[in-house]
Amino acid sequence: MKKREARKEDLNALLELYSHYNAEPESADEINSHVISVWEEILTDKNHRVLFIEVDSGAGLKPVSTCVLLLVPNLTHDTRPYAIVENVITHRDYRKKGYGKAVLDYAKEIAESHNCYKIMLATGRKDEATLRFYENAGYNRNDKTAFIQWL
Repeated sequence: MKKREARKEDLNALLELYSHYNAEPESADEINSHVISVWEEILTDKNHRVLFIEVDSGAGLKPVSTCVLLLVPNLTHDTRPYAIVENVITHRDYRKKGYGKAVLDYAKEIAESHNCYKIMLATGRKDEATLRFYENAGYNRNDKTAFIQWL
């Protein structure tokens, strides 16, 4: 198992992982000029990280789990930044093997190395198994209440 940040050439692998977001497979997003532009914007933002966990697939290393980590500069908490985790996804063939927790641990390592005072994660999932997964990864659902306003 190897952990690393995404590189420019990882867009196809990331979109393939994103196709495992829901219970039923979805087709990967079409790669067009807008998708490429957004990808380049993400890669050049020093506070926006796309993280991978890779495993040896027999034909080389394959990304099997990912998340996005945002480092947010902050004027409170003695100007310490905070971190946000989004888009936690593990390839459905590799779930329940520790890769999801590994990518969250990697995000935590980076957040700690940037002196973040907290790391937040919100999920739309309601099933207890998923909520327990996040709790077992060190997150709690009791300290704060999250509110979402969809735009």
